[in-house]
This record gives sequence, C-alpha cells and structure tokens, in this order.
Amino acid sequence: MSLTRSILRTLLLSGLVLLPLAWAPLDAFSKDHAFLINASPSLPNWAFWLDKHAPIKRGSLIFFEPPQSELVERHFGKGPQMFGKRVLGMPGDVVRHEGDAVFINGKQVASLLEVTRLGVPLARGPEGAIPEGCYYTGTSHPRGLDSRYGAIGFVCRGQILGSGRAIL
Repeated sequence: MSLTRSILRTLLLSGLVLLPLAWAPLDAFSKDHAFLINASPSLPNWAFWLDKHAPIKRGSLIFFEPPQSELVERHFGKGPQMFGKRVLGMPGDVVRHEGDAVFINGKQVASLLEVTRLGVPLARGPEGAIPEGCYYTGTSHPRGLDSRYGAIGFVCRGQILGSGRAIL
C-alpha cells in the first residue's frame, strides 16, 4: 500500500512541477490558433483550424470580419461576424465584370446575383486592380456573400483574422 501511495505522490508532485512548464507553450499556441465551427452553407466543411500567422496565397481559406452593413446584419444578425472564404484574387490581379460574370485576370471565377435569398438588392463589388494588402474572396456556393458584392468588397489585412484549413 505504501508503494502505491508513494508512486501516486511522486506522480502528483511531478505533474504540479511540470504543469507550469507545459502551460506557457500551450498559452502561446492558443493565442495564434483557433478551432472554428462553420454555421454557413457557403463552405462545404463544418470545422476549421485557424492559424493567425499562416501565409495567404491564391486558394487559401481566410477568415475575416466583413464590413458592417445593413445587408450583413439582416442576413446574419447583429454583432461581430466572421466569414470564411477562399482567396480567388491576389494584390495586383485585375477584377472585371461582364454581364453577370466576374473575371480575375481574364478567367471567370463567379457569377453575380441581383438579389439575396431574402430579396434584398445586391450592389456589384469592386472592379480593377486589387490593392496591396487586399484579396478577392469567394466560394463555389452560388449565393455566397463575398467579394462579388459591394457589401463585402476586397478583404484587406485589417479585417483578416487568419488563414484556415478544413478539418471536418
């Protein structure tokens, strides 16, 4: 009995000593990473891993705060929102609208809708060269609210929370 008690005491004391040593790296990791649950049908996955310092490149999945607007509030509610979209256009790429088609560097990447699912008119998003520090975002979902529309526009560094990857 005393051997079992001695082993348990040693394990408990070791755990108490090692806990602060393990806490600092876990705390640092948690400040740069997050687990996200998707509540929108615009992305096919429901869980994502966010890395606040991952490089952003064409095709990256980024999470960002959209600009405040009546349209976003009406469709997603009041308070801060987080959107997740793919990077379709990089700084310096050229965005052009032709009819309801959206082109980046001459390649069609999306189609525009005139109204939301609630019947709210949609203003077209920006055209021209994508500014430095900004990105053109979108998804394959035909009703996704993304850079195609003025309510979102280009997504710039100050809005971006990080880059993510689908895990479930």
